[in-house]
Amino acid sequence: MIDHLSRAVISDPEQNLTSEKQEISHILPDSKLAPIRFRKRTLHETKIRTQSTLTENILSHKVQFDGRIISRNGRDACRELVGFFFTHDQSLTIYEYRQFGKNRTNVLPFIQKNVYCHQRGRRKGKQYQLGDLYIGANLTFLSSDHPRLPESVKENTVLTLRITNVDWRALPSLKTDSVEHDDVTNEEANDRMIFKAIQDTLKEQLRKRGVRTLTGLGKYLQQLDKEGNGLLDKADFKQALKLFRLEVSENDFESLWLILNSSDSGRADYGELKRAIIGEMNEYRKSFVRKAFMKLDFNKTGSVSIIDIRKCYCAKMHPQVISGHSTEEEIKASFLETLKNACSKSDEVSYGEFEDYYEGLSIGIVDDEDFVSVLCTPWGI
Repeated sequence: MIDHLSRAVISDPEQNLTSEKQEISHILPDSKLAPIRFRKRTLHETKIRTQSTLTENILSHKVQFDGRIISRNGRDACRELVGFFFTHDQSLTIYEYRQFGKNRTNVLPFIQKNVYCHQRGRRKGKQYQLGDLYIGANLTFLSSDHPRLPESVKENTVLTLRITNVDWRALPSLKTDSVEHDDVTNEEANDRMIFKAIQDTLKEQLRKRGVRTLTGLGKYLQQLDKEGNGLLDKADFKQALKLFRLEVSENDFESLWLILNSSDSGRADYGELKRAIIGEMNEYRKSFVRKAFMKLDFNKTGSVSIIDIRKCYCAKMHPQVISGHSTEEEIKASFLETLKNACSKSDEVSYGEFEDYYEGLSIGIVDDEDFVSVLCTPWGI
């Protein structure tokens, strides 16, 4: 006897699973916070017989994690993913939760159960292991290996998933039983030192101009990407940094380029480069950015009209309004002007543009709860 989800993974990965969605907590990804989502996943509790030699005991040795797609496409970026890593064979599988109405949730196969390898970075070609599962880690897959992926996801050769939460309760015993080879190599440690040095320098430069710089940079890089594949060459990156007064030494830039252009194609993903040089807000903050966007994008189109944003944005509790220095309309007008300047279309805001705004805002706010308050209050979250 094995649990329902594990049975689906082994024998029928295309089967649709349905469960009642219970109360969801949006407390996410800091290890000091509560464990992975307070969600009752009844699909794991149904017992059915199996003819497989895999026993319930073996399949119970797994780690559950939440994930998201790294994408500027709003529909993809807001997909809700849950995965399982099985220590008995180092395999993993990922499902997508899709909600229909208030109480019905379908759970659909997204990445079929199999043994997979890194597709990018220093560990390219190496098999995923338990040590690769931690909050903020990226899992990469070849889109061509998964024909049932959404068309928008398959537009990119490599699908990159970010782990947003891990069920830490299962990790201690599994790490004891499992053979680990996840030590950080000297090359990886050196890469991280380069990234951190550049990020620390630029964050000081951006502390007072983060919003306008990041929104403008995102728009500019998107305009340079004529093919729409997210790839740009070295000259484009250098020009962008110069245009937005982001001072990176020649040596640091060359080191950065060697890391990101590991395939020697002469081009690199501009999203990866932006995250490498500037960094990004943590997964706790980012979860609220997605929550705010999903509230605005009630039709799940991946973009929100400026008209709807104007209707939903409330500046009543803004500090300058409370102090009497500005009116609600003045604060709202300033917010909309900044947001519209970042948009490639004058009448709507994409998820990527919405995220860029809050990435810039995040740089100047040290405390996580302060950031969450600033983000959530205007949207009534």
